[in-house]
Amino acid sequence: MRNSTKRSSTGFSDLKPILPLALVLGAATFWGVWTLSAPATNAATRNDTESASFTLCGEGPRINCIVDGDTLYYEGVKIRIADIDTPETNPPRCAEEGRLGKAATYRLLQLANAGPFSLQPIDRDEDRYGRKLRVLTRGGQSLGGTLVDEGLARWYQGGRRPWC
Repeated sequence: MRNSTKRSSTGFSDLKPILPLALVLGAATFWGVWTLSAPATNAATRNDTESASFTLCGEGPRINCIVDGDTLYYEGVKIRIADIDTPETNPPRCAEEGRLGKAATYRLLQLANAGPFSLQPIDRDEDRYGRKLRVLTRGGQSLGGTLVDEGLARWYQGGRRPWC
């Protein structure tokens, strides 16, 4: 007969690494649901005319999907969110970068699906990989800034910097 104390503690310890992520995503989901039901009263929000139903990118055509925390496809165009940098997901350089990158990806999915948005151009149209460079905003506020505030991104300062 197994020791029931050992069985329950083993099950919980298996979940320990993902509990903080689950709590953050749970809170983010609550916030996203609340903001969807709140009436738009800000004139800047009424100027947000872009919207789509986003999924995570996978196999097949990439029309409206999220690649990672700072890259998405919108209407088939690959867009790099120009004002932020998020941890790499493919491949991450360490476990912590992988965890944060995954959390940033799912949070961007929530933010992109939370209502109309705008794509603000910057001084360059494309990066060296052919991605359109845009700042994603809602109500005049950077959605990338939300990721920065939540510790899932940092403001882009040029070049690559390690997350590990």
